Amino acid sequence: MLTWETNSPPELKGEYTYNLNQGSVKLILDGQQRITTLYLLIKGEIPPYYTEHEIINDVRGLYVNIQSLELEYYKKTIMIGNPYWIDITRILKNETNALQIIKAIKEQQDINDENQYLILENINKIEQIKNKEFLEQTIPVKANIREAIDIFYIVNASGVNLTDAELALAQISGYWPDARESIKNKLFELEKEGWAFKLDFFMYVLLGCLHHLGSKMEKLHGKENLEKLKEAWNELESNTLDYVFNILRSHAYIDHTKEINSVYALVPIIVYAYRKGKTKMSETEIKKAVKWFYYSQIRNRYISQLPQKLDKDLGIIAKELNPFDKLLNLIEAERRLEISPDEFIGIGVMHPLWALMNWYLKSRDAKCLTTGLSLRKNMGKKYTLEWDHIFPFSILKNNGYGWENRHKYSLAQEITNRAILTKTANRTKSNKAAKDYLAEVQINFPKSLELQSIPTDTRLWELENYELFLQTRRNLLAEQFNEFLNNITTTLEESISMNIEELINQGENSSLELKTTLRWDLKTNQINKKLEEVVLKTIAAFSNGEGGTLMIGVTDEGEIEGLHHDYATLNNGDKDKFEIHFRNIINKEYGVEFATNNLKITFPEVNEKEICMVEIKTGLKPLYSIATDSNGNKMQKFYVRSGNSSQELALNEISEYISKRFDN
Repeated sequence: MLTWETNSPPELKGEYTYNLNQGSVKLILDGQQRITTLYLLIKGEIPPYYTEHEIINDVRGLYVNIQSLELEYYKKTIMIGNPYWIDITRILKNETNALQIIKAIKEQQDINDENQYLILENINKIEQIKNKEFLEQTIPVKANIREAIDIFYIVNASGVNLTDAELALAQISGYWPDARESIKNKLFELEKEGWAFKLDFFMYVLLGCLHHLGSKMEKLHGKENLEKLKEAWNELESNTLDYVFNILRSHAYIDHTKEINSVYALVPIIVYAYRKGKTKMSETEIKKAVKWFYYSQIRNRYISQLPQKLDKDLGIIAKELNPFDKLLNLIEAERRLEISPDEFIGIGVMHPLWALMNWYLKSRDAKCLTTGLSLRKNMGKKYTLEWDHIFPFSILKNNGYGWENRHKYSLAQEITNRAILTKTANRTKSNKAAKDYLAEVQINFPKSLELQSIPTDTRLWELENYELFLQTRRNLLAEQFNEFLNNITTTLEESISMNIEELINQGENSSLELKTTLRWDLKTNQINKKLEEVVLKTIAAFSNGEGGTLMIGVTDEGEIEGLHHDYATLNNGDKDKFEIHFRNIINKEYGVEFATNNLKITFPEVNEKEICMVEIKTGLKPLYSIATDSNGNKMQKFYVRSGNSSQELALNEISEYISKRFDN
């Protein structure tokens, strides 16, 4: 158990109110689930710090077999009339004891001394649960809430680490005690409507709304977020979330989260809608968001590197006029958008294309093949949607498509051998041969096969033509899916720039140079003017070539060092004084005109550290640099960029290079 002894506790769950006259109290930080479980079992009641709906896994009603100590929840078939099965709470509450249990057993059957002794021993073991001592670690009273949560995180690191989102929620709850309860209430409300999420989902949403990021959850840790966080959550809870989920139902034909491959693709849409505020999204904006969402699913946008990809996408949401155009172009830059028939080969209902099939068929107002009911908005549990084989698996299995042959089995389970039915239809549908079943469907509901994109050529319904049926439907679905997605709306071709982290991760090359410092020598721990000469040489090499980017404050390996070493060499140094010094040495070496017209100097922040980024244009004139040799002699040299380094040209090469590079 991890507890925190404190005389300034945060707001506590339940009706308990802290009184200053009490002095220090102990709060449970780690172990509450264990305590809650024991409370439910020992007292048979919900703890006062919980409400009924918060108990997702109610352990009450747990039975113990007092002969074998086997634990089971109540099962009528094995427990009714069996005196060995006892509600464990009755034992822990002293509502029954060993003598009473043995007496009840004797009324139904004989019991020998050995079994009586075993029962007495087992009952004693159960009763001793209440006397068990837990090992306890206590955080001292001097710790504040931030420190207590940090210690909690460190303790958990030895077991199952908290996710960044869970830790963020813990920190938020420290300065906003009602946060968890408020978010959980919205979770329960949305779940009733079919939208099931975990708490961490909303941490990504809040981080996106406040900071336009998917990583750096620590930005939510500080109390300075409180008012903005409350304001954002109030807007999300009362307006934005319901608005977005209604868009999904009305425009994307998505009825619940079970149909979604990655719910995190909803984060950019929610953040965009939140930024729009009361103006809402236009019809065109909605269509573009839906189109991007579909492709984010079928092209697995968030299947890996979730925080980094959200960083990129939310940055685009925050800055661009047509963000979903650019986001779609970003997916296309990584994977082809057009769906090919071969993508259907051997894929089952867990593949994102199955979800797209559901949405597409609902968009066409497709019908259940057996009942003729629309696949959209059917009420009642028995009319929920299920999938079924068109060619029954039992028949396919008997004809070589069983799991003994992996490839054939995958063809039997392929989504092109699936039809969408209501649950009541699926329960009544027998394993008829496809040719007989589809013939009946065509008579009863003539357009339903076409609406579910099922080939109507009766020759393809024959068992011997099964794989030809699959190929035909693959071609049909690929063509229809592509047409459906293309016709949602027109999207613009938007240029896609790399963010700074992506640029750095490319490593040094013909257009990128990384320097750890401008003038501070990390080896000798002093100012080294030769380092400035090297930087100037790099600028000249880029100018004499095709231009490029120089980053200062980044190691050769791409680690972000920042500019603090160089700042320390300047009087009360900061980025402004750094830039003044940097421009002065450039002006002195290459002239004010060059420094003004050919360079762009900015100070982006990466991992909360400032770096200097110098973008060098392709020069219009040759640029010579002054180099100092080991004897202190200065001489002019001419540098060009070659691969990932700046190379000096020999005297006999300079003239020819200049004539080719600058005279044409």
